[in-house]
Amino acid sequence: MKLQYTSRAKDDLELAYVWYERQRKGLGGEFLNCIEAAIQSIMENPLIYQLYYANFHGCVVRRFPFLIFYTIEDKAIVIHSIFDSRQDTESRP
Repeated sequence: MKLQYTSRAKDDLELAYVWYERQRKGLGGEFLNCIEAAIQSIMENPLIYQLYYANFHGCVVRRFPFLIFYTIEDKAIVIHSIFDSRQDTESRP
């Protein structure tokens, strides 16, 4: 399966990376490594993660307070949001 990101997910990822990097140099890279590990797990077995609503699955990111919301399409996994779980859960994806 292919992996696709929505523009919202790309923006989420960039904003979180910049924020963590400002907190401590190198922390943004650690955040991206954890995101990459979660994405790899999603790609290997996309159906194991909780269905949050409609057809949106959510994968909890290790070490950081984020969830990756995605859908499973015909030929792709679409990442809709890299969601900071400290936000209002009604606002995303």
